[in-house]
Amino acid sequence: MKVYTRRGDAGDTDLFGGARVGKEDLRVEAYGAVDEANAAVGAAAAHSMHDDLRALCRDVQQCLFDLGGTLATPDAEHRRKTALPAVGAADIEALERHIDAFEAELEPLKRFILPGGTPAAAAFHVARTVCRRAERRVVALHRHEPQEPASLGFLNRLSDLLFVMARVENRRAGQGDVPWRGRER
Repeated sequence: MKVYTRRGDAGDTDLFGGARVGKEDLRVEAYGAVDEANAAVGAAAAHSMHDDLRALCRDVQQCLFDLGGTLATPDAEHRRKTALPAVGAADIEALERHIDAFEAELEPLKRFILPGGTPAAAAFHVARTVCRRAERRVVALHRHEPQEPASLGFLNRLSDLLFVMARVENRRAGQGDVPWRGRER
């Protein structure tokens, strides 16, 4: 199979199930942003020196790919017939368990922090912001055409996890988070 098809040269693309839409369509924006989040998580994993964080990133990437497939397949019956995997409540609960476990390693936050620190922590902060953008795109699609409820919850919780993972990277490297100074009066 070739990488290029030329079918999208006029600005349209295929959804799973056969429909064609413009590349600016809300649905394409949503699954495209999820794909960006997936790549950002992969980049963060590549910067990490910690096996547990890299393994978790791989699991998260699988879920993000599942979510992108769900978003690219608007027909629920087609998703069912093709047994397309989807994120669900169990995936959200798994993210919450990881957040709770990682937070046990960290000092509680008393102030906002600046994104950064080690290269790995900075990469997790970038992944977090890309995930938030994906969440906004999926919310926009959801307002237009309701989506699976777990899609929104998963992205919301994932951005929280990525924030905590950034903090864990800094703590494990012996580097503190940089507090936001706020406005000076």
